[in-house]
Amino acid sequence: MPDERSARHGLDEAVHLEPVGDGLFTGHTSRKYWNFVGPFGGITAATALNAILQRPDRLGDPLSLTVNFMAPIKEGAFTVETKVLRSNRSTQHWSVQLGQEGNAEGALAAMAVFALRRETWGLREAAPPQVPPPEACKPFTPRLEILWPQMYEMRYARGRFGIENPDSVTHAWLSDVPPRPLDFLSLTAICDAFFPRIFLRRPQMAPIATVSLNIYFHVDATELAREGTHPVLCAAKAQVFNKGYYDQEGQVWGQDGKLLATTQQVAWYKE
Repeated sequence: MPDERSARHGLDEAVHLEPVGDGLFTGHTSRKYWNFVGPFGGITAATALNAILQRPDRLGDPLSLTVNFMAPIKEGAFTVETKVLRSNRSTQHWSVQLGQEGNAEGALAAMAVFALRRETWGLREAAPPQVPPPEACKPFTPRLEILWPQMYEMRYARGRFGIENPDSVTHAWLSDVPPRPLDFLSLTAICDAFFPRIFLRRPQMAPIATVSLNIYFHVDATELAREGTHPVLCAAKAQVFNKGYYDQEGQVWGQDGKLLATTQQVAWYKE
């Protein structure tokens, strides 16, 4: 019999949580999703969301997630605390805190809104970028010390990492390695899988860190499940780099031009 832990997909292993009390969970960082000095921010955000998804009293599906990264997360064990702030017939507001031994102030604070979606009139004004299909785009081969990019197949149609591009716009097809059906956990991680915009405008490396990440989900679990393992189309750009901080906004598109999620973040960089 294969070991249960080794049989799990790397993403599921990284976000795995064990319940230890009322709204309390324990987890452990994963080297597979390691960044320069700690876990890849997208996998940490997905871990925070997973804590709510495991609560038996949660209502509906994720509508929004805001994650504030307050301090580096060290390799090893951590605890996650979840709390319902308010619940009504259609929406539910949650808080999530992640901490580690020796860090009394915590490393992450998140707010999430879950909701029951109902059939209504709808309209989509946004349009996906016009790009070649995934098989027509060359896979990106990471040549970096960090490990998390190896957990994705990235096929870029516009924007190249590590060179001076004329703008910060990226169009890329992304999928999990090995293939994994898309769900809210993998979609959350993908929303942070855009390389920092600063590295598309300047070829030199610089210390950077996400300060705050916002994700807005535009589909429910049933719609998301229809995406299967098909690559998603990701579009990202920045608007300003100024005095040590820059912004980033992105879109994640599914099959048939369905907008799955939009995301914004502000990041710090050091000169």
